[in-house]
Amino acid sequence: MNKATYDELALERIAKEKFGFPIDVQSIILWHADVSRTAKASVFLTNKKQLMLYLEATSPLILSDVKKIISRMGMRAELFIPPKGQPRYFEDIGKRKFREVFPGRKHVTDEDLHFYKTLAPYNPALVLISEVKNGEIYQFDSDAYGNWRVGARFRYRRIQTS
Repeated sequence: MNKATYDELALERIAKEKFGFPIDVQSIILWHADVSRTAKASVFLTNKKQLMLYLEATSPLILSDVKKIISRMGMRAELFIPPKGQPRYFEDIGKRKFREVFPGRKHVTDEDLHFYKTLAPYNPALVLISEVKNGEIYQFDSDAYGNWRVGARFRYRRIQTS
């Protein structure tokens, strides 16, 4: 087995163990690329032609950090996969954070929780990508102009079906 096969197996195992999301990796587009001073990301394509991003960091990350990193990488997120066994993870943490700030509020709407969901700890992260803007995936590089450079060229846009 070569190194690429081990990398694919590692991603499949992590997705299943930590997120309860079984995947089969077809190919790795960008492997373990720097996306901040402490975080690394892997972008890969599954056998179902879904583009996924796996992100992990040595420092704490919250959902809003992950959203910002994905945007700076030149991609759009479709779905943030919650940790295994916690399908309402972001909503539950959003409600808890909202109640800490507004303990007297009885009626809480989804609009009220929108910001507080982004404060949920999310490290590691597994994200379903809907689009790669301009066909370029960027990675962090402190020596490059603007701190970002092209890490891979890959065109992708997920077509919505009903």
